[in-house]
Formats: sequence, C-alpha cells, structure tokens
Amino acid sequence: MRKIASLALCTLSLLAYSQENVNQTAFRQLKQELATPNSYRTAAGFPGHEYYQQKADYIMNIELDDEKQRIYGEETITYTNFSPDALPYLWVQLDQNVRAKDSDTKKVSTSSIGDDISFSNLKKLMNDFDGGFKLDYVQNENGEPLAHTINKTMMRIDLDEPLAPNKSFSFKIKWWYNLNDRMQIGGRSGYEYFEDEDNYLYTIAQFFPRMAVYNDVEGWQNKQFLGRGEFALAFGDYKVSITVPEDHTIASTGVLQNPDEVLTEKQKESLEKAKTASQPVLIITQSEAEKIEKKKAKGKKTWIYHAKNVRDFGFASSRKFIWDAIGVKFGDRTVMAMSYYPKEGNPLWEEYSTKAVAHTLRTYSNTTFDYPYPVAISVNSKSIGMEYPMICFNYGRPEEDGTYTARHKYGVISVIIHEVGHNYFPMIVNSDERQWTWMDEGLNTFCQYLSEMEWDIDYPSRRGPAYKIVDYMKGDKSNITPIMTNSESIFQFGNNAYGKPATALNILRETIMGRELFDFAFKKYSQTWMFKHPTPADFFRIMEDASGTDLDWFWRGWFFSTNHVDIALTDVKWMQISDKNPNKQFAFNKKIENSREDFEGDLKNKSNRKNTLVELDPSTNDFYNDYDKHKVTSVDREEYKAYLSELSDEEKKELTSKKNFYELNFSLIGGLVSPIILEFTFTDETTQKEYIPAEIWKMNNTTASKVYWFNKELKSINLDPNLETADVDRSNNYWPERMVPSRFELFNKETKKKEEEMTKDENLMQRAKRAK
Repeated sequence: MRKIASLALCTLSLLAYSQENVNQTAFRQLKQELATPNSYRTAAGFPGHEYYQQKADYIMNIELDDEKQRIYGEETITYTNFSPDALPYLWVQLDQNVRAKDSDTKKVSTSSIGDDISFSNLKKLMNDFDGGFKLDYVQNENGEPLAHTINKTMMRIDLDEPLAPNKSFSFKIKWWYNLNDRMQIGGRSGYEYFEDEDNYLYTIAQFFPRMAVYNDVEGWQNKQFLGRGEFALAFGDYKVSITVPEDHTIASTGVLQNPDEVLTEKQKESLEKAKTASQPVLIITQSEAEKIEKKKAKGKKTWIYHAKNVRDFGFASSRKFIWDAIGVKFGDRTVMAMSYYPKEGNPLWEEYSTKAVAHTLRTYSNTTFDYPYPVAISVNSKSIGMEYPMICFNYGRPEEDGTYTARHKYGVISVIIHEVGHNYFPMIVNSDERQWTWMDEGLNTFCQYLSEMEWDIDYPSRRGPAYKIVDYMKGDKSNITPIMTNSESIFQFGNNAYGKPATALNILRETIMGRELFDFAFKKYSQTWMFKHPTPADFFRIMEDASGTDLDWFWRGWFFSTNHVDIALTDVKWMQISDKNPNKQFAFNKKIENSREDFEGDLKNKSNRKNTLVELDPSTNDFYNDYDKHKVTSVDREEYKAYLSELSDEEKKELTSKKNFYELNFSLIGGLVSPIILEFTFTDETTQKEYIPAEIWKMNNTTASKVYWFNKELKSINLDPNLETADVDRSNNYWPERMVPSRFELFNKETKKKEEEMTKDENLMQRAKRAK
C-alpha cells in the first residue's frame, strides 16, 4: 500500500455555473494606455524636474445691470509663458458663447416629442435666447486693436511676434452679454427671478473671457465648450471691481478690499465676532434682509475683491441675502465659512449651510491638505449646484410652511458638502474637466462620502458604498461607457463620472489597499498636485508608487472597461482524511453507496428480479455474484497493519486528526477581476473571514479553486459577506445555496399609484403638524 493520505468525499453540492469568456489581459500593465513618463511628469506620478505651468492674471471692472439683466465688463489679462515653447498665438475661452443663438450646443442637442410635453420643456425646446458674448474690442495694452479670430467658444489672439519663454503679454477686452433666466432655460450662471417682489438673485460665473490652458499634455486645450465637459483653467491673481445696485450684497471669490465703503459698522463687528464664535453669527439677519428687499435703491456701489492663485472667479449678488459666518481654525489661520441665502431658504439654510461649509473644510483637509484660501462660501439659489474658487451655488429650500422632508434635508447638506468640496478638486488640484470629468467629480464624490460619514455614521449617502453601484454595473452595456471617456461622450453621466469612480476608490480604501496605505497615497497625490495640473496617469501612478501596490489590473478593470464584478461559488467539496482502517472505511463506503438516489429504471426492474436469468439458472452465478465488497477480510487488516508500520508518529497523528478539508471552486462571470472575500460559518456558530487577493485570477481569468482546512465542520460559506466588491449577483455567492424570501402584493392600480405618490418623499414634519 502506497504511503499517501487519501481524502474521502463526504458531500458534494452546487451545480457548476456557466462561464463567459473574459478579457485575458486583465493583469497586463498599463504601458500602452498611459503616456510615456518624461521630464515633465515622472513614472512615479510626480511633476518632473522640467514641469511647468502658465499663469494668467486678471484686472477686471464689472457692472451688473439690474434693470436689463446684463453684465458689462472690461479686463486686462497678463499671460506669462513659463513653457519652453515660443507661442505664436494665445487661446481665450468664450464660454458664454454656448448661449449664442448659433451655438453648436443648440445644434447638436437631440430632442423629441412624445404624446405630451410640459410647458417648461416646450419653452426650453423653443429657446431663442441670445446670451453670447458681445465683444466691443480686443486690444493690446496700448489700446491698439489686436488681430483675433473667434471660433465659437474659443478666440485666438494672433501675436505680432511669438511670446518667448518666461515672458509676459498683456491685452485688454471689453464685452457685455445678456444674463439668462435659469428657471426658464437652465444654466450654471444667470439669475432667479422672484415675481412677487420683482427682485433678482444673480449667480454669476463664466462671465469673462478666460485664458485656455497650455501644457505638456494637450498643447492648447481649446476643445469647444458644448455644455457638459466643464473647464480647464490656468492659475493666476485677480483684482475685480464689481458695481451693483447700492442695496445689493455680494458674495464673491477672494477677499473684500473695501469693507468700510460697502459694509455697515454692525456688519463689520459681526464679521469680527464670527471669527471666534462657536456657532454661525448673522451678519445680515432675516428681518434686515426683508426690509432691504422691499425697496429698490437708485444708487450704485462698487465692491472690490482680490484673489491670489485661483483658477477662476465667481460671484453672487442680490438685495435678498441673509448672511451668516463662522471662523474655522487651521493653525494660526482663520478661514471664514459663510452662507448667503434668501428668506425662502430658511429654516434649512440658517440651520445647516454654514455648519456644512465648516464641516467640509475640516473633513476634506484631514483627507487631503489644509484648506489654503481665506474664505469658503455657500450661496442658495433654486435648481443649481455649481462650484468656483471659494464660492459655490447650491439648491434646496423648504416648503412655504418651513417644513421639509428628510430626503430634502440631507440633499441640501450633501450638495453643500459636494460643491464646497470642489475647492479641493478641481479648484486646487486642477485637473482638466473638459477632458476628464471623473478626475474632479469622482474624487470629490469619494471625499464627500467620507465627509458625510463624519457628519453622521447613519447618513443616507447616495454614492460611495459598493452595493449602491450594482444596478448600474449590471445594466445594459450598450448604455455604459468606461470611466476613461471624454466628458462629452459619457453615457449615464452621474453614475459614470460621480458614482463609479467614488465606489472604486472606496473599494481600494476598504478592501484592496486598506485605509492606512490608501490614505497615505491619496493624501500624497492631493498634496503633490496642489495648484498644479494632474492627469489620470499621474493619479494612477502616484497611488501605486506611494503605496507599493500594483493596481494596474484595478485601473484597467474599473476605469478602462465596462466589465462588472460577478464571482460565483460554483462548487464545494467537503473531504476528510481517511485513516485507512478497513473497519471504518468499508462501513463508510457502504453508507455513501446506500445514500445515493436510486435510478427510476432500477426501481421498476426490481419487480422483475425473479424472472432474470441469474434467478432462473443458478449456474450463471459465480464468486462475484455473492462477493460483498464492504466486508472486511484478514488481508485488508494485514495491509492496514503494514501501512501503519511505515508511518512516523507525526504522520499517524495527522491520520487521525479528523480535520475537515473543503475545496472551493469559483467562476469569474462578470469579467472584472476582484478579490475573493469569504466568510465561513461553522456548526458551532463561530465565524472566520478570509481574504484572497485579486491576483488569484492572474493565470486563469475564468476559474479558480482553493482548499481550506478546519478542525471544525462548516455550516455555510458566504462570498462577499459585507458587500465590499459590487458583486452584481449575490444568488451565486452562498453554500449551501440560499433561497431569498420575498412577497408579492395584490393591488388596485389607481390606489397603488396614489399610495406611491404619497410615500415617495413624505414630509413627516407636515404630518406631525397635522397630528397635533
């Protein structure tokens, strides 16, 4: 008898699942997909020794016409060329031309009409608004006309001689344009009209011709602005004077330079008090704002703001603003978190806005870097969520009676966290939004989720956890694009650019890398690319370099493909070591044989046994007809004795250990390689969790097997027990197979429809009022 330990099969369950062909290059390194490292950007994801970026400084005089709803502006742009290239021309962005009557955005927007259409959608469909820039002049700094060519949302400035490296060029532009009614035709910028009071709330952005980015990756980033892919902008210093009606209050990027001219003594005192307050301090109260909005002053007032090292500039203006503030300490600096909102925003805004701003600054700074700017502002206006340096515009108002739903409350907090969070991505970590939406929206949504968890561990976050992306991941692949898709070509924009990258980073942090490695690498990326222009390759590389973790397979699957995670536990074999004792083994074999189901034909044939030949003619019987293969003989005992004599004491101990061996077989159905996370539950109800890295699939992208042994007997196995991997089909994750109970309901169609409308987003505050 050979000296080996054999395993006796005890049970066998689960049918094998069908397998699909998957990408055989899942673990191929991203050499072809990423740009070759060079002296500008290193293979480690850091700026190279020859990295450069341009600078664009602005001096502007802006006037807001509250009668005609127009912006008038004059600016001097000083552009400094820090590249090694001589530039024969400069490109300027005219983003407001997206609202010109002949804009490509209107031409390429698809539209259709079904059996009905709302009046608001009909108005948008028939929109003939002219909101493009009207340029009065483009001049050099001496007032002489500059040769220029306007190509839709871009303008080329032709220079008399190329702008040499380390040289600057200044030029002037004068313009005006009509402001759009955001409530009628939408938009990131424009106004909200309050008909009852004949008042306006202006949220103003993309209001001036802005320099395009020139860098080592794109040359000039002069891709046309069609409306979805946002902005690529150079850092610079701004000096902006804004003239508005004298009873307006302005919220703006930058630091107010003339508070003595535009603020009252009481307002200045309240601002000073807010710096050290524990709760937000009102600078303009609701009662004060209500008095101001009832009258319209005839005079004008100019507010002057300076901002250093910002990539853009935005402001809001209205006579309706309530204003509150609180100081947030960063070392010896105090950052002012502030909110501006009309009375229609209360009580939600006075309760939550500035607290959410301050919370965002603290939590994001822990994740990335200390917030470097002097202010962070949240402005309330209807139907908007948009960000600019130091200021953002956010939706969300209660019902007229002051009540609101839980969903609405958390929606307001979340949009403020998200839009304030954009100060970090892309206002400071300045990625190219025109090309890669996910680099700011995805990273910001991930940080938003972390911030929400620090607001309340039971916070109802929309995005972040892996299980929340499952429905999207398992959807129709013809309606899904890879994350690494240009902003204008993305299907399902929110899921693709916000939800999926945020989920991917959460999986990296919680499952693939662990919090310590991930947090160090993510912070290193954030701090390294502060006030610089990173690319996707820089992010991918620094996350690997700083953590010592090969993640090419992860980027390839999650960012470059539309595959999904679906790992099936297809088969489990339970085995124990046979000690070869014939008295035990033969009895065990007989038990297994007797436990097998009988074939239907054999059951029917038993009734015909007496008519078989061996019964009718005994001469046809021999040794084998009466042989009992389960009967132990002396030869069996002698062989067993001989076998034992060859074993060492250690081997004999192992032979009688009664260990339980389990062979687990897995199938990769979804095509996206992923770790295998297992929870074993034993018959004594104790549990054990095992983590298998994704590299288990490196030699076979379709199937894998793994053997585990335990001193105890298993009761069940759960694959991905804590929903960590976004596995789209949980039904094939259990052993034994688990039946998930559900109920069905009989209903009347009309009654059901009414019930759904009532409970869709129920205002429990109003319900409680009715109960009283």
